[in-house]
Amino acid sequence: MTDELPKGSNQPFWASDVMAATLRELGFPYVALVPGASYAALHDSIVNFLGNRDPKILLCLHEEHAAFLGSGYAQVTGEPLLIIVHTNVGLMHAAMGIFDTWCGRQPMVVIGTAAFDAETRTPWIEWIHSSADQAGMVRGFVKWDDEPHSIGAAIDSFRRATLLARAEPPGPTLVTIDRGLQEQKLTQWPEKDRVARFQPPSPAEPAAADVARALDLIGRARHPVLLAGRVSRSEEAWAERIRFAELLGASVFTYADDGAAFPIPHPLHVARFGIRVSDGIKAELRRADLLIELDWVDFGSALRQVWANGETPPPIVSCSNDHLAHRGWNKDYFTFAPADVRLGASPDRCIGALLKGLEGRKPPTVSATPRPLPRVAIPAAGPITTRMLAQVFYDVIAAEKVCVAEIPIGWPADLVRCSHPLDLLAGASGGDVGAGPGTAIGAALALKHKKSDRLPLAVMGDGDYLMGVGALWVAAANRIPFLIVVANNRAYGNDVGAQERMARLRGRPVENKWIGQAINDPPPDLSGL
Repeated sequence: MTDELPKGSNQPFWASDVMAATLRELGFPYVALVPGASYAALHDSIVNFLGNRDPKILLCLHEEHAAFLGSGYAQVTGEPLLIIVHTNVGLMHAAMGIFDTWCGRQPMVVIGTAAFDAETRTPWIEWIHSSADQAGMVRGFVKWDDEPHSIGAAIDSFRRATLLARAEPPGPTLVTIDRGLQEQKLTQWPEKDRVARFQPPSPAEPAAADVARALDLIGRARHPVLLAGRVSRSEEAWAERIRFAELLGASVFTYADDGAAFPIPHPLHVARFGIRVSDGIKAELRRADLLIELDWVDFGSALRQVWANGETPPPIVSCSNDHLAHRGWNKDYFTFAPADVRLGASPDRCIGALLKGLEGRKPPTVSATPRPLPRVAIPAAGPITTRMLAQVFYDVIAAEKVCVAEIPIGWPADLVRCSHPLDLLAGASGGDVGAGPGTAIGAALALKHKKSDRLPLAVMGDGDYLMGVGALWVAAANRIPFLIVVANNRAYGNDVGAQERMARLRGRPVENKWIGQAINDPPPDLSGL
């Protein structure tokens, strides 16, 4: 399992040494954690048995930060970050970050810890930090969880958790290990099959019959539309999406609350839009005689906004394996959308299969000129609007090679630019506030690990920044370079709008919308923090 195994010697070793060696064997370069007595043995093994490398400890100030790091890391690498949490309270803290990776369909492996044996629990603290079925707190948004009760079972659980986290569609997994098991002294190293025999299966390919049906619909379409939603960061898949759209002459839309899925500007790219469909985009979509959706988030709600009052949308080809992730506890499976062909595989695999069937097809003649991006006038003085900030932001980074890990709510979708799948990431997929700093640092960590020459940066609201500002210490301690731009409105701006709508609806004073919303007395010193 590792070069440092004490085989053939009288050196004492413990079960936690075997656990640590297994984590190295599984290829984790880092482990993000907040220390806890419930895994002091495993912590010792990582430091003193493995030498604090492969995995290297990323000390965090809060379990949420650790889990958010996992989300940003996975978005860049496609691989799971390892995190360890202390008993039930650590898992409670980490739950939001775990939920983010679940909603973003991102891999992560979580090791939870507990004191199973009541007779050996320390007074008070290990009792209140022990829970029956501890994993039940997050079971609705993890792919799999386990509680191994022997060292051999622990090895299997770590391996299975890693395999399942990486298997498509990816997601977080959880293994809860007992303090007492970690502290067991062993006399013999467990022999197991090599880890190479426990790799995830290759992603599923769409059925040939379904591909043929989709190609028939494509062959008859004159105004196809491609809706590019949750897709991978693969450069090969990026190039294939462009080739596919150009072969079809398809109008392309990208999802405004996700990462880069198609070049902007590009002659075929029409617009980015999210949960609300504007009248202009509705008109563009209604021209379509075929819709091809690539794992578009809440596709059914978009259809209902465009084809309302019982109207029937055009034929639909669905390229998504998201049905394999649906559990039921959380409603992130969204409105049940119709489809005439469900290819039942990841967008990357679906596009690859469809391209094989389109070999020899000549692309239609389309304009070679991208739609012009709007420009925002910047006055010499006065308030800075979000649109002004976005205009200046994109002007400044135009000549830079960057990875934008996060953009805030209300960011103007019509100003977004990207020419590479790493130009823009999805940010926090769970719709929460406070994930921004940790997610950005996770992405920056991944870029540093990959020795990328991209500058990691993020634009986030002041509320998002303030809730997660402690995560910046992780970047400072580990020399992880990145840049944060804070869009500071000194208020919970989204909710100020909600209060204004409520006041107008009820005929009450609109000027009171700031009460309980403004963060201005005193204003936080954002850079000082």
